[in-house]
Order: sequence, then structure tokens, then C-alpha cells
Amino acid sequence: MGVLKRFEQRLEGLVNGTFAKVFKSEVQPVEIAGALQRECDNNATIWNRDRTVVPNDFVVELSAPDFERLSPYSGQLGDELSGMVRDYAKQQRYTFMGTIKVHLEKADDLDTGLYRVRSRTLASSESQDQHGRPAAGPRTSSGAPTSGAGYPPQPAGAPPMPSTPPPGARPQPRAGGPGPGAVPGAQTRRWIEINGTRHQISRPTLVLGRSTEADVRIDDPGVSRRHCEIRVGTPATIQDLGSTNGIVVDGQHTTRATLRDGSRIVVGSTTIVYRQAEG
Repeated sequence: MGVLKRFEQRLEGLVNGTFAKVFKSEVQPVEIAGALQRECDNNATIWNRDRTVVPNDFVVELSAPDFERLSPYSGQLGDELSGMVRDYAKQQRYTFMGTIKVHLEKADDLDTGLYRVRSRTLASSESQDQHGRPAAGPRTSSGAPTSGAGYPPQPAGAPPMPSTPPPGARPQPRAGGPGPGAVPGAQTRRWIEINGTRHQISRPTLVLGRSTEADVRIDDPGVSRRHCEIRVGTPATIQDLGSTNGIVVDGQHTTRATLRDGSRIVVGSTTIVYRQAEG
């Protein structure tokens, strides 16, 4: 059984089914859990042959309405999400520099149903400043540094993360493309998964929509006839085709986005998972 499936099952009876009620908006616990998994994958740093370090402190930003609804349960949800990250790290043989923590925060710039994830790697002794805030600088879900989020610079004496792997370490490929050591000329296989059904992407563009003329037909009243289009490239991208309800990619409303392995695309009430692999 997968880590995300076990996570969902643990939540089913939590607080007498409270979570089943408070998560009726677009934000679902499994989507947040999946985003935390991607944070680990995308920010993994190989220190040596036996140690790959991943972030251990996460901030999940929610819209004001979602935050107000979930804040009474933030402690239990944070514990469950932390447990999920621990299980996933064990499965992937990742290690941490400190205690795993997941915090919920309010973000006034997010609409209801959207969320944003930031992560950082903190040593146990430096995990909090005098205000209880994480001490290292934040990173966005894409791994790009951010500023102005109320986090002070990393304090003196905190063990730095290496900018390059130690001598002899093999760089780890990033999700969504081959890394150093990839076989030259290797073909990238791409596909999408919808409700457990796999659809191969064997052409430069793949149109998704409710029309029978779409390359992949989605029977969902919230999906337009020609809703969006996946374009194969380096990297692959998705483009909204002027749909009525738009697209959400990895928790963000957008008209165009870069796709990486594991990206979650929401159209109407349907979730699509983009996958790619070498060979």
C-alpha cells in the first residue's frame, strides 16, 4: 500500500470524521501530502553515498477562509502530515537533519481552495528562533528562494547545506528531466493518469476536454470541450485553451505551467497526474 493511501486511511476516522467535513473545498489532505513529497524530491541533496538529506520543516500556506476552517485542527493535521513525510522518507531512504514539522499559515493572496508549500532544512539545535519561527531561509515549492516571509537569515553556527555534493557523490537527477549520468539519446516516456487509467502521450500535443474530438475525453461538466493542452518539450508544459473554469497545477490557478513528474492538474472536479520517465 502506498504512503499517500495509508495517509488517507488514517485521516478517515480522525476526530469522528471531522476532516471529511472541513475538507469539502478544493484543498484535499492528499494533495497537500503529495506536495510535501515533491518538496522532498525536488530539494534532496546527496551528502555522500549513504546519505541524502531532504527538508524537515514545511509551511503550508492556505487562503484566509481555508486557514480559519482548518486552524482548530492544525495540530493533528500537522502531526499526520509529518508522519506521512517520515513514512515517505523511509521508503525513499532519505534522511533529515532535525525534527519533522509541518505548519499551517494564512496567506491573504491565495483564493479559497489554493495552497502553497515552502520547505527548509533545519538542524535540531537551530530549528527555532526566539519567536518559535523556523530559523533558515524559506524555499518555495519549486525550490526557488523567496524573501519577505518573516523568516530571519540562517543564524551563525548553523550547519550549512552544501551547494555542491561532496567529492565522489553522484548528483541526483531532478524530477522532470534527466540528470548527469543519463544515457545519451534515451527516450523520455510521458503519460497522464486519470482515475487510475493511463493515457500515453505519443504526439507533440495532447488536447484534453469534454468533446469527443479531444485527444483525451474527460466526462466532467466542469470541463470545457477543448479545456487544455499538454505540449511535449524540455520541459513539458500545459496550456489553458480558454476554458470556462481554468486549470490548477500543483495547487496554483494558472493559464500555463511547467510540468514535472508527479505534477497534479485539476480541471473541473477531475484530477490528472502527469508522469514521465527515461528509457
